[in-house]
Amino acid sequence: MVNLRTFVLAVAALVLPLSTAAAAQNEITIARSVSTTAMDPGFLREAATIVDNIFDTLVMRDDDMKLVPGLADSWKAIDDTTWQFNLRHGVKFHDGEDFNADAVKFTIDRILDPAANSPTISYIRTIASVEVVDPYTVRIKTNGPDPLLPTRMSRYPTYIVPPKYVQKVGNDVFARKPVGTGPYKFVEFIPDQHVILEANEDYWRGKPSIKKVTWRAIPDGTARVTALITGEADLVENVPVDLAPMIEQSPDADLVQVKNGGLTIYLGLVMKDKPLDNVKVRQALDAAIDRKGIVDNILRGMATPKGTQVGPADFGYLDIPPTKYDPQKAKELLKEAGYPDGFSIKMQSSHRYMKDGEVAQAIAQQFGDIGVKVDQEVLDWSVYTQQVPRKGPIFMLGWGSTQTLDADAAIYAIMRSGEPYSTADVPELDKLLDESRKIVNPAAREKVLHEVQKVAAETVPLLTLYQEDSLYGKAKDVVFAGRQDARIPVFDIKLKSAE
Repeated sequence: MVNLRTFVLAVAALVLPLSTAAAAQNEITIARSVSTTAMDPGFLREAATIVDNIFDTLVMRDDDMKLVPGLADSWKAIDDTTWQFNLRHGVKFHDGEDFNADAVKFTIDRILDPAANSPTISYIRTIASVEVVDPYTVRIKTNGPDPLLPTRMSRYPTYIVPPKYVQKVGNDVFARKPVGTGPYKFVEFIPDQHVILEANEDYWRGKPSIKKVTWRAIPDGTARVTALITGEADLVENVPVDLAPMIEQSPDADLVQVKNGGLTIYLGLVMKDKPLDNVKVRQALDAAIDRKGIVDNILRGMATPKGTQVGPADFGYLDIPPTKYDPQKAKELLKEAGYPDGFSIKMQSSHRYMKDGEVAQAIAQQFGDIGVKVDQEVLDWSVYTQQVPRKGPIFMLGWGSTQTLDADAAIYAIMRSGEPYSTADVPELDKLLDESRKIVNPAAREKVLHEVQKVAAETVPLLTLYQEDSLYGKAKDVVFAGRQDARIPVFDIKLKSAE
């Protein structure tokens, strides 16, 4: 580690500070740990980081995470199952097409279409129909009372898309050459390399101060940090925990840490497959994991062991302690389940999360300690994301509710049987999850969400591990503090040297 740091700092001393030059031109480069595969917000199989800057939603969140007007000036509930949105006038898509009520209806209808097989349909499955009242008024009808409808309009898959353009070029081209109403226009996409965006000078919120942003794919953590310190990147995502001190000690960069601002990492369990259909087997695997040891020793404390997928900032959060590490109890549960000598099983993972390779290896060893022999399979992320749901039968995945700050986003899509990302099958959970989506009264709804988390802790449809902190590295000239919803809105980023 000392040699690596010395090498990086030595290189930094010899390289022209490109970030300063970029700042002078009002341009920034953001380094990402994964390559973008597609940019159709209705069919995302990855984080919405880039599309968030190309598209807009009807409702937005401000810096305090409060819902504020976006492409909708206002909204209100007409009755228990109808919400009306009054739309902003004069907004155009990047290609000149008008934003209006038809665009809103088209956007939502294409996701709800059963033939489309949208992987994110679970977020808006409560919507029954969209009615165009006039060019700038829409009414969204739900199949039951849905208090979260405005929140659902603040994130993917409800980024508004241009009907004429999508129909003209088709979904495949649209995913590679997206057009939105957002602060940045698409310029270029080279898979596994970069996405380039330029400022939308006619943006309805005003001209962006940063004129050009390049999102570079740099999967290797050391290479990302090196790019930051040498000035080749101005902002980097997913700083590896063991390289965080290097950024903290650099005179040219800052570490930005958002506590509980990242994904909650879990092991998905394909419950239809034996022996995972046995609750005692699932409970045994749960008790076999040393979450605290993993967080302290592998993640250097930059995560929080969790007993629930719901985040502490979410509505409906219940403080369920992480399952106690107890290998002996795990062995006893396996014996009770009829597996006194354990069993063999495949566990899949990828390279996407904090030290996920080391974490997967540690868990495999801990499973081995109770007699469960793990066949580890590590897949490239671009391959990993294409199989929804994963076949596992055990697989590592990260999930978050940071863009809605509500328990529904944290649990429904991955615990409700039949949902695209879910491999769970617990009828009692299904009933509670469905009930939670129909309760308008906040107190009553919170009670049901608490019950969901209690039942999940008992039935173990998946193995919650920990919630990551968000770790970013930024050049000194970049004004960026991170957000609780994990977004990187370039429109709000400033460059000191360009002011």
